[in-house]
Amino acid sequence: MTQNYRITLLPGDGIGPEIMEVAQKVLTIVGKKFDLQFEFQQALIGGAAIDATGEPLPAASLDMCRNSDAVLLAAIGGYKWDSLPSHLRPEAGLLGLRAGLGLFANLRPAKILPQLIDASTLKREVVEGVDIMVVRELTGGIYFGKPKGIFTTETGEKRGVNTMAYTESEIERIGRVAFEAARKRQGKLCSVDKANVLEVSQLWRDRITHLSQEFPDVELSHMYVDNAAMQLLRNPKQFDTIVTGNLFGDILSDAAAMLTGSIGMLPSASLGESNPGVFEPVHGSAPDIAGQDKANPLAQVLSAAMMLRYALNQQNAADYIEKGVLQVLHRGDRTGDIMSKGMNLLGCRAMGEALIQSLEE
Repeated sequence: MTQNYRITLLPGDGIGPEIMEVAQKVLTIVGKKFDLQFEFQQALIGGAAIDATGEPLPAASLDMCRNSDAVLLAAIGGYKWDSLPSHLRPEAGLLGLRAGLGLFANLRPAKILPQLIDASTLKREVVEGVDIMVVRELTGGIYFGKPKGIFTTETGEKRGVNTMAYTESEIERIGRVAFEAARKRQGKLCSVDKANVLEVSQLWRDRITHLSQEFPDVELSHMYVDNAAMQLLRNPKQFDTIVTGNLFGDILSDAAAMLTGSIGMLPSASLGESNPGVFEPVHGSAPDIAGQDKANPLAQVLSAAMMLRYALNQQNAADYIEKGVLQVLHRGDRTGDIMSKGMNLLGCRAMGEALIQSLEE
């Protein structure tokens, strides 16, 4: 029996439309193979939405996302909109999407693919076998805490303020997601904070420690964020699952991504309790190569696989896409960001065609 799903596509800015086109074609091919019918609908977000409507997340876009089974996002932002006030920049649309859908948990895998070990800037013996899942809290912390803004003091000096704040319930909510993720992996969870100097981190550590009593099968450890950044480069294989707050998770997940050699290869999932999840590559909009057919579409395609796995519970279809990606890499097909000597340099469209061919064989 055919299963029907409504998917909202958010191509966004820069290379977003190029890589989204590849992912949509891949989903259509895989849907035919696994008897899945996708109803695609497209909405505006980020700079594209600003140009069309004057705001980074139109109400119509958020409503469309809410009435979906899942949301596939490409990328937002670009130099064009950098001079706008913060609440009107493309990034505000992304924050609004996360808040509007209640997406409090961001899952970002950083796994070394055997075919790309030599693409990493670190030594083979350091990165070979790395398989890390960073679970980042998304809707609290310093990005959402109040007061925030730029204020003028009594002396006329401007003062910028951002507030890092977490409640017990926010910490425990993301903690449960992380413990469950660790339970499905290698059973090791490292909670990252800055409890030696930040009261908010002291509360974070206290609640994560308390929560660990519910997960006796998961080995819990704690690490300060500065040490965690160092250890990701020194000995990344010590980590299995990492849980941390919004700001620290933003930084550490990007650092973990570069262990793999290219941020252009990594997907992510943002999940809530009831609303549709959002699935997106971790790279940016790369406006410097937009429209030049140079983008790597594989992270977008792998984000579609995560969507199948985590939102639609279509494990076999997700596995099929991931195997197809490995197959084209095994053949030596590469975009410029992961190119190495002796490989086949392809553009975005050609890489998509190679992947589709692999999936159809």
